[in-house]
Amino acid sequence: MTVSTTLRDVIGLDGALPALPAATLIMIDFQNTYRTGVMALPGADRALDAASRLLARARAAGTPVVHVVNDGGEGSPYDVRAEIGQVAEPVAPREGEPVVVKRFPNSFHDTDLLGVLRRLDAGPDLVLAGFMTHMCVQFTAEGAFNLGYRPTVVAEACATRPLAGPDGAPITADALHAAALTTIGDLFGRVAAREADLPG
Repeated sequence: MTVSTTLRDVIGLDGALPALPAATLIMIDFQNTYRTGVMALPGADRALDAASRLLARARAAGTPVVHVVNDGGEGSPYDVRAEIGQVAEPVAPREGEPVVVKRFPNSFHDTDLLGVLRRLDAGPDLVLAGFMTHMCVQFTAEGAFNLGYRPTVVAEACATRPLAGPDGAPITADALHAAALTTIGDLFGRVAAREADLPG
């Protein structure tokens, strides 16, 4: 099968991966809810391991780190006041690392994320990792692109869940993960297969 040229290539956008020390890392929704219960993701622990390595590299390089969490309200699977809504221990924020609370898939929508990035003098390169690939990661990458940033998503540090397709047939988590990353890579940003692929 012949594949189409990406929109990025058609309009001449740079495809080189950014050096991690020159970027800002955004860790999206690495909350306990994705490891257990109704929102558990099949690949959550594997992605969390990769995210932990990515975060350790970023901290060692002096890369600014911003954490984003989703707050679905008290008693919900995204209750940030409860253990279920807390950031998983392997990638928990350190003192001084900003935490942005959101209520929509796009981490920039109705939050202070843009203000945080401006205070950090971040940009243009952002490195994104998190849960879920087809939802908050994809829409945050799009939001970043629309604001003039250059997002790069680290594929192995993201995960999603299986869902029913429009015809009711099941779509595996791996297939949905790949589709979301392909959408991002077509226009909104670059995709690094592994955290080790980022220079620096």
